[in-house]
Amino acid sequence: MRHVRTLGATALATAAGLALIGSALTGTAEAAPEGLYSPSALVLTLGQGDAPGTAHIVRAVTLSCAPTPSGTHPSPKAACAELAASGGDLGALTVRSGDRPCTREWAPVTITGDGVWQGRRISWSETYANTCVQRARTASVAALAF
Repeated sequence: MRHVRTLGATALATAAGLALIGSALTGTAEAAPEGLYSPSALVLTLGQGDAPGTAHIVRAVTLSCAPTPSGTHPSPKAACAELAASGGDLGALTVRSGDRPCTREWAPVTITGDGVWQGRRISWSETYANTCVQRARTASVAALAF
């Protein structure tokens, strides 16, 4: 019986010691930086229709900008450079007037962008009258041709 009490006391002391070590390590870990870069990754979609919720998605691409530009986006390097210049504001990358002449055909396309830019959640959408207008008024980030 005495042997059992000694083992119990030893186990209790060991557990207390491990808890103190764990607390010390946790304090050290919280002081260390979480990573070398903040996450920056988006999913961009191109859909036929005039609203993000009802548009028929015809193309979706991924874009990751950290640590290096990558993803299924057709031009990840240019898209990441544009996003960096705009501070991750996808709305700032749409040109309100373009030099390219387009028809006045109503065949709406909607582009969406959802994800994280430097650790901050972003969500954006824009609808254009047709693909010609969309191509004339968007930067590389939203260059998602059919």
